[in-house]
Amino acid sequence: MSLRVPARVRVVEVGPRDGLQNEPGALSTDTRIELIERLAACGLPAVESGAFVSARWVPRMADTAEVLRRLVRRPGVDYPVLVPNPQGLESAIELARTHAVPVGEVAVFTAATESFCLRNTHCTVAQSLERLRAVAHAARAQGWRVRGYVSVALGCPYEGEVDPGAVARVGAALIDMGCYEVSIGDTIGVGTPGQVHRLFEALCREIDPARLAGHFHDTWGQALANALAMLDLGVATLDASVAGLGGCPYAPGATGNVATEDLVYMLHGMGVETGVDLDRLVDTGAWICEALGRPVGSRTARAMLARRAARASDADGARAFVPAGKDA
Repeated sequence: MSLRVPARVRVVEVGPRDGLQNEPGALSTDTRIELIERLAACGLPAVESGAFVSARWVPRMADTAEVLRRLVRRPGVDYPVLVPNPQGLESAIELARTHAVPVGEVAVFTAATESFCLRNTHCTVAQSLERLRAVAHAARAQGWRVRGYVSVALGCPYEGEVDPGAVARVGAALIDMGCYEVSIGDTIGVGTPGQVHRLFEALCREIDPARLAGHFHDTWGQALANALAMLDLGVATLDASVAGLGGCPYAPGATGNVATEDLVYMLHGMGVETGVDLDRLVDTGAWICEALGRPVGSRTARAMLARRAARASDADGARAFVPAGKDA
């Protein structure tokens, strides 16, 4: 099989936001900050760091302002935050004004279907885009970059399969309002490679592939295959979540985004550059899962950790073994 893959892929780490907001275990602000800083130290070029959303609806993100105030930033790493509405953007602007926090990049989101948009944001897709247009304009007036998300692009829990043309129209609208990039999300993780290829073919007819990204949840175990189907079309940015953190309240049994460790292992095995230190990433995933009291969701990480443990056990056994008569 011959696949056309980019020489380098940009991996956007979404675990500290998209992952943690759907995890049942609570973390201290100190731990959240340490997670973001550890991930940045792995060589990831972008680490989504929080969301200015209602603490009532998303309690895990309630300390986002404190996280951003105390975060030690690494040069060359982006730390985007989600601002789903004008109120969220105002909170980000106030933080930047009062504490001189370099926000730099914000993310906005809408959906590909009317039903999901109404349930999630209490407005139609058209109303959502109009609201986001004002947010994007105000954010860019601050000198900030804006990234867009399109949810349920490959399947909706209320409407089923989604028309690629509808996704392309929403994505194009986000580009038109000033988003430098649009991340296309399989929010409930039902997509398959054939669907992904058809969808991104439609998207690439409307949007430059360099301004597209993939955001694949792994509910049905298709995320890596879906990533390959997208890469084959020249799209070279993928979202991922360390240790497979996260889930989706709209898909029973849903997992988080594709595990960052699994994605990086696959890409490195294909000769694709990412700039990510896989060993360090595995350590970070194991550490945060221990803090959450949950198993590591990455198969690559589990295999690497088991191999390390076996090698350590073999080394201990070799040191303990003394051949018969050696001390006679």
